[in-house]
Amino acid sequence: MAGGHGYGNGTYKGLHLHQPKRWHTITGKGMCAMMWFWILYRAKQDGPVVLGWRHPWEGHGHGDEH
Repeated sequence: MAGGHGYGNGTYKGLHLHQPKRWHTITGKGMCAMMWFWILYRAKQDGPVVLGWRHPWEGHGHGDEH
């Protein structure tokens, strides 16, 4: 079938690939999770404005007295 032969050490087109260290893998997954949490949080906060459902100056939480 189509596809690669898995991950791991090996040579690919003259480039020797090494297995990543465990802390690199864990840190990468943690940073990826943090990125998606941030994106979803901002989508919850700014989604209606980005989609054009409301104007950014409507309902921002404080009155007209500045």
